[in-house]
Amino acid sequence: MVGTEFLQGQGLGNQLFCYVSARCIAKDLGYAFGTAGQEQLAVNVHSKKGMYFMDMDLGIPISGEDRENGMFRIYREKEKRLYLKTCVHDMTHGCYVAGADEGIYKIGDDTLLYGNLQAGRYFAHHREEIKEWLKVKPEYDSHAYTEDNLCVINVRGGEYADMRPLFLRRKYWLDAMENMRRIRPDMEFMVVTDDVAAAKRVLPEVEAFHFDLAGDYVTLKNARYLILSNSTFAFFPAFTSGTARKIIAPKYWARHNVSDGYWASEQNIYDGFWYQDREGRLFDAGGCRKELEEYMRGLEPAGMTETGYGEHTGYGKAQIWFRGKQERALYWSDKIRDRLLRETAGRRQERKGRGL
Repeated sequence: MVGTEFLQGQGLGNQLFCYVSARCIAKDLGYAFGTAGQEQLAVNVHSKKGMYFMDMDLGIPISGEDRENGMFRIYREKEKRLYLKTCVHDMTHGCYVAGADEGIYKIGDDTLLYGNLQAGRYFAHHREEIKEWLKVKPEYDSHAYTEDNLCVINVRGGEYADMRPLFLRRKYWLDAMENMRRIRPDMEFMVVTDDVAAAKRVLPEVEAFHFDLAGDYVTLKNARYLILSNSTFAFFPAFTSGTARKIIAPKYWARHNVSDGYWASEQNIYDGFWYQDREGRLFDAGGCRKELEEYMRGLEPAGMTETGYGEHTGYGKAQIWFRGKQERALYWSDKIRDRLLRETAGRRQERKGRGL
């Protein structure tokens, strides 16, 4: 048997990646599938109800006793990290940049998989099966927002909202909206978010909604057009969608705001998505992979290892402290710039309303 564990406090998006990838890997290797921690599925800070809107086959239950008694080998997905000055986290912990771990296909029976497990390599070839595995119950499914001229925007707030490398700036959303209007000049927009206050901070002119867990999920899944954040929650609604015509996501994913060419991580480049850079230009997955390959090749002379490029010990306490001060200053600079952009947009809307 090959399986994975749903961890306490783990977000639903991350849990679904672990579940889907482990189940697909088990299927590809010809092993039975099981899961540990089944009681933790969809139980986190956003919802305590568990997985109530899907009938998911979680496979053979794996008890804590089975894990503790050594009945299963543990395989941890290999990591690669870059230690860069882009932010304090990446200086001290390194930025996770790994792609698919091919070693995962050499595991034996009775193995539990742990890791990011977000590479399309693990699951993309089972897309139609995954649609069935993650099928929403009819009583929770809804096409209330499935309209030909409506684009659903997913803003990730929460702990992201005060993290400069992660929280997407207003410009990203405005550029993406403009790209959608090139498809349909009459395009309208709505926000689905885990944090209405954070969404209003960057897009006050767009109505924001936070339904329950099922409502947020199905609104994304059944949209015609999607603008995504760098969050795992929206991935499987988009991936299993039968209605989506165009999906825009941030280029470089979790380092959209600061990257000079690296991805956090390579695993988050998916066929069918369009990735938007900081200038509002769109790239398909193939183009992103080619660019990343060239970027990483440029790092090879310095030595890429299985665990990372460079050493975090290369940065002194003073450098890290100074970078932290820079980050805080840039964070407030971003907030002021976004506020000015909002006020400018508001004045334009007001003049337009007065016919000026």
